[in-house]
Amino acid sequence: MKATKTLISTLREAPNDAVIASHQLMMRSGLIRKLGNGLYAYMPLGYRSFMKVQKIIREELDNAGLLEIKPTVIQPGDLWRESGRWDKMSGEMLTAQNRQGQDMVVSPTAEEAFTALVRDGLSSYKQLPFTLYQINTKYRDEIRPRYGVMRGREFTMMDAYSFDKDQEDLNASYDNVAAAYHRIFKRMGLSTISVKADTGSMGGSGSEEFMVESPVGDDTLLLCPKCSYAANVEKAACQTEIPLNSEGKPQVKTDLPIEEIATPNVFSIEDMEKFFGEKSTTFLKALVYKVYNCALDLSKNEFYKNTKTVTEGGISYIPETFFCVLIRGDLDVNETKLAAELKSSEAELANDEDVLKYSGVPHGFVGPVGIKIPVIADKSTVDMHDCIAGAGKTGFHLKHVEPGRDFTPFMTADVRTCKEGDKCPDCGGTFYMKKGNELGHIFKLGTKYTKSMNVTYLDVSGKPVTPLMGCYGIGVDRTLASIIEGHNDDKGIVWPMTVAPYHVAVIPIQYKDKMKEVADKIYSELNAEGIDVILDDRNERPGVKFTDSELIGYPVRIVVGDKNLPNVEVKMRNKDEANLIPFEEASAKVAEYVREELKKLNK
Repeated sequence: MKATKTLISTLREAPNDAVIASHQLMMRSGLIRKLGNGLYAYMPLGYRSFMKVQKIIREELDNAGLLEIKPTVIQPGDLWRESGRWDKMSGEMLTAQNRQGQDMVVSPTAEEAFTALVRDGLSSYKQLPFTLYQINTKYRDEIRPRYGVMRGREFTMMDAYSFDKDQEDLNASYDNVAAAYHRIFKRMGLSTISVKADTGSMGGSGSEEFMVESPVGDDTLLLCPKCSYAANVEKAACQTEIPLNSEGKPQVKTDLPIEEIATPNVFSIEDMEKFFGEKSTTFLKALVYKVYNCALDLSKNEFYKNTKTVTEGGISYIPETFFCVLIRGDLDVNETKLAAELKSSEAELANDEDVLKYSGVPHGFVGPVGIKIPVIADKSTVDMHDCIAGAGKTGFHLKHVEPGRDFTPFMTADVRTCKEGDKCPDCGGTFYMKKGNELGHIFKLGTKYTKSMNVTYLDVSGKPVTPLMGCYGIGVDRTLASIIEGHNDDKGIVWPMTVAPYHVAVIPIQYKDKMKEVADKIYSELNAEGIDVILDDRNERPGVKFTDSELIGYPVRIVVGDKNLPNVEVKMRNKDEANLIPFEEASAKVAEYVREELKKLNK
């Protein structure tokens, strides 16, 4: 490609809303342009790299035996009602009605579509297992789109879905895709961390994220230096410590009766520490949470036993519920873990009005003794004794509270937020923390969608059986941005060879006379060698061409100038020094270097 035949439009400064390296560099180098908030278009140079990322994904998935299909981006809303996610994901979905009044969805994810497509053709166990995938456009109505294509509203995803006879087949499908992911990211020059993760609105059991370390990452990772444990903070578990009293000794049961203490203007844990002269580990912190679409069976709880449920996709849930969440005073509630334990779509701290309505007192005086709504106790409270808690009465707290004696939780679960310094649940090592960005996510969905959408096949005995599913995704745009996040310097992008828009830039100081002749010759020879090469034949000053080449990040630059001929200057983007070599040898040596770099990444 000649530069005058494509669009090169670089910027000296990044737009004000570009705050991370990838967003700044993609805008400055002209890889993308902004159409609207969270909406970006790929320009010619950016689209070349974008398609190379897709090509690597496609090659590795095809080699792993996955089958590519092309579903529609627009999906019938009825499919989402079948699965039970029409209401649960309504905030993220862009919906419309066609002229017949049928609800339609601009796909935010593709579980429903793939399940419906398989349902119409699956009949026998002999067809299983198989894994289908697509690379397609998605839309999610992000509240705060940011970081350019890292978190946009419209984006491209690779989605894959495995359909399996049994757990053994699902495990094999899951491991097969996980291995392909490692190859995919290696080929792109990315070093990933595989971590345990929350399944979120996708549902299912096993879940694993492929993260890349980033100082501006959306995710917080907890890792153990002694073993392979790694988890997103939304999912991370840790060892439960023995709760200590104010003397630093294990708490012991008390036979003393509950004592009500007047505590005017004592609201927070810090206030309680000062007032009682006790450590926060002796306090039972009680918080009221509002929970959406809870599918937990609450019929045995007096407060909710007569509450009507909504049934969608074979799943019954209560659209809005309230719980009292109990946790040790020095710890924080993890709302993602809480929502997962309650089989709900979301959990949030209740507002002041709802706290008063459902507990009778404001936060700060809420307690587990006598409260009507269900109590969810974190595991940190299991061995607590002789505690201090809110009295359920404004301006009062209780001393000598004994869990099990004075209240019985509806459920005990791990809902704490783990943090740096906590102990690994597997080996007892001390967690350290990193920031990361998610590139890929894989789930073992089980029968969540095949059951709700009535997918069956006939087994060897002729009986109908519900197949298991796995779900696997890679964000193509996010992966491209993450490559740039990890490969740049103060001059611009430093592309890995496999995903660079062009491998080589041939830059004549002036595109005329002998310089034109030599530049054209090298350009033609590299093209003949199958090397992606761009010839900068623009009528621009040499400094502009050099600056643009470094900003865009071509891995190799060949400069043709009168002063050096019959030699040309060859400089690798990731090296400081340049070398002079005879122009007759330039194309062969550069082609060999490009192939060697590709081989390193692709092996």
